[in-house]
Formats: sequence, C-alpha cells, structure tokens
Amino acid sequence: MLESALVKKAARPARAPQSIRVGMIGLGCAKNLVDGEVMLGHLTEHGAEVVTDIDSAEVVIVNTCGFVEDAKRESIDAILEVARRKGDGGLRRLVVAGCMAQRYAQELAAEVPEIDAFVGLDELERAPEAVLGRLARHLPDQRGALKLYDHTAPRLLATGGVFAYLKVAEGCDNPCTFCHIPAMRGAFRSRTLASLVAEARRLEEAGVRELVLIAQDTTRYGEDLGMGRTGLRRLLEALLAGTSLPWLRFMYAYPATLDPGIFPLMARESRLVPYLDIPLQHAARPVLKLMKRGGDARRYRELIAKARDTVPGLAVRTTFIVGFPGEGDAEFAELQAFVDEVRFDHVGVFAYSFQEENPGAALRDPVPARTKQRRRRLLMKQQERISRERNRTLRRQELTAIVEGASPESEYLLQGRLPRQAPEVDGRLLFSDGSARAGDIVRVRITKTYAFDLVGEIREVLQTAPARRLPLLPSRLPALPAAAAR
Repeated sequence: MLESALVKKAARPARAPQSIRVGMIGLGCAKNLVDGEVMLGHLTEHGAEVVTDIDSAEVVIVNTCGFVEDAKRESIDAILEVARRKGDGGLRRLVVAGCMAQRYAQELAAEVPEIDAFVGLDELERAPEAVLGRLARHLPDQRGALKLYDHTAPRLLATGGVFAYLKVAEGCDNPCTFCHIPAMRGAFRSRTLASLVAEARRLEEAGVRELVLIAQDTTRYGEDLGMGRTGLRRLLEALLAGTSLPWLRFMYAYPATLDPGIFPLMARESRLVPYLDIPLQHAARPVLKLMKRGGDARRYRELIAKARDTVPGLAVRTTFIVGFPGEGDAEFAELQAFVDEVRFDHVGVFAYSFQEENPGAALRDPVPARTKQRRRRLLMKQQERISRERNRTLRRQELTAIVEGASPESEYLLQGRLPRQAPEVDGRLLFSDGSARAGDIVRVRITKTYAFDLVGEIREVLQTAPARRLPLLPSRLPALPAAAAR
C-alpha cells in the first residue's frame, strides 16, 4: 500500500483502509500533473492502492485538459474509452477531473451518463469521496477556481522521483486572446514563500534532485503578495538558501513580467541551471497585438541577448503559435527570420486552435487548417536544423548531467539530461558507457549529437544520489488506455 509522498499527519484521525485499486489517466500540462499527484496523495492517505495499469483498476480518474481542441478531443476519447470499459463490466466507477471537469461538467454529465463523479480544480481533496462513491454526481462551480493547495497537501510523485514540479502559483491574469485558462483556473494567486520552501525541503528530504518551478505565469510570482517584479528572484534566493537541491529550474517565463535581475543570480549560482523557458508565441507585431501579448521582435531580441550576455552557456527555449488570425505570408516570414536570427536551443510550435470560449473568438479562424499545419511543419524543420547545429558544438565537451535511470529503449542503457534539457520537453542524453544510479550528478563526455538527443560516456560520478525515501508510482501515468491509443 502506498503512502503519501510528503505529508503524514499524526493529528489526522485514523481511517479504515479502503482497499480499492485506482488508476489515473494523466493528460495536459505539468500544472495538471501536479493536481493529479495531489489527488493521488489524498487517495493513498485513505488507503487506496494506486495502479498504473488501467486494466487492473476498479476506479479510473481521467484528469483532463481543455487548453486546445486537440487536448479536448484526447480527453473526451479517454473518457469514452473508460466509459466503454465500465459498460463492459470491467470498472466500478469513472471519475472526471481537471480543466474539463471544471468548465464542461454539465455538458459531460448530459452526454456521458457513465461518469459517476466530477472533481473540480478547487476540490482535489475530494478525490477519495469521488472514488468511494460518497460524492454525488455534483457539478463543480464553473465560474473558475479560487483555491490553491499548499505544502500540507499530500502528493504521490508521478515523475520518477529524480525531479519534481513545484507549482508556485495558480490561475492567470494575462489577457491572451488565444487562451481561456483564466476562465477555468481563475485569477492569478501565489503561494507564500514559507509554504514553497517547506514543500521544497520535503521533496529534497524524499530524494528529489531537481526542482522545476511552474505556474501559468511563473515570472509574476509574488506580485499579488506585494513583491512587485522581484517575487520570483526572491523565491529562488529563498530556495537556494533553504535547500541543498543540486538543480533548480523555472519554466513559463512571461516576457513582459520577467525580472532581468534573475540573470545575474543565474550566472552566480551554479545550482540555478542556465536555462530560460520564455514562450513568445510570435514575433510579428500585428499578430502579437491581436494576441494581446505586448512586445515585439526587437524587444524580444534585446531581452534574450541580455540574458545570453549575462549567463554563460544559457539555453533558451520558446514556443510559437502559427496560423493565428492576422498571420499572413509576410507575418509568417517575419517569424521565420526571427527564429533564424535568435537561434533558440529548443522550440515548440503549435497550430492555432480556435475555440468559442477564447477571448479572441470574435477574430474567428481565417487561416485554413492546411496552411496552419504547413507552417508548423516548416518552422519545426527550420528549428530542427538550428538545434542540430547548436548541439553539434557540444561534441567532445565534458559536461555535468543528471541521471534519470534506465532508458525505455533498453535496460542496458542509462538516460539523463544536461542542464540545458528540461524534463519531458527537450530531448534526452543517453549514456553509452559508464555506471551510475538514478539521481546521480555525473561528468559526461558528449560523443554523438542529433537534433534533439545526445549520446555521452560517464566519466565520473560527482554527487551520489541519496537513498530514496518516498514511495513512487512504478511507472508514469498513462495518457490513454491502450484501446483508445491505437
């Protein structure tokens, strides 16, 4: 039986174990994954057995994503597949959680009668009630979430234990016209410094080696607590002082709220990895204006140049949306020229997904789907060339890396990452020679480079991983049941 990864409070009343097998299908972003981990933590505290093989589960929670149409379809496919299994007699209950439960529970309840319960974004602690049948087919408040979990919430880590996400805030106040996250997750609200440092310490004590700070707008952290634009810097300083975690990283930096004072801190502190994830979404001013993003290519170039000048070896990641209303051939060409000039290390490209709920719905969807996909392919191919060239400069260098464990490709190969590679999005480093344990910090010689992945030989173990002191899921959460994924 699994226990909570973080919190075991003696003051909580004892409960009779509920020996029920619960599976979770995890969809969407890292923020949603943390919500899933908190729900699983509450379930294990109530004695449930969490399984990653959906076929062996008695109850399945589908933790949904509603950010874009493709994510909605994936969530609905997962719900329908689990509903089919329930109809065949293989499951006792189907629970729907996440963004779609928050926003579309009424519609889902009408269309999928097999759903037994919904868990809204403000109700993570009610997952045990939903699983045990004590939560009626109640609909979450669809006005948007208001709450925010803190360090006392239990979590069952689903990331393998070498790294963990730390959600520093929830919600968003930015007016981006392509996004309806504020309508689902509510207004921006930060956790306290004390709560975040306390959770980081518990994660470190449990054996986590890398902490990845996340939020919808991580660089706005602390603004609502009276810290102005210095909140994230103060948080990073508090985490550096209050923990000994070897690697700290933050994701989702919003260009308009990024504090340039973070760059000297990153240059000074070796534990704050030289990595900047800054989703820009576009470079053409007319498109950015319609997106209500602010900024332009000139300001973005200056900001990234300042970061690279200040932080030696800085890796920069960004994301772009192609096919947004107002993007003609000229605007797309401007974006391509910008990508060629800046030469990012990592880029994600998404085709614009029109949704009636978005603030920009009045702009409609004038760019044909075929054009969107063609532009996406062109930009990804362009970045693949740039990434290959930038990675080639690493060949024969000796660098520091973190070991994540055995590679899924072969039990005889280890896998890890350089500081320039964020977990789950930036490719991987395969170790062709040498031995180490998951969580070890090693010196590695890069022997082969590709567009996204690297190969290297372990030369020396620099820091040995501590003994694991937390229960983990035996494998990652499935994204879809096998039948639906085919």
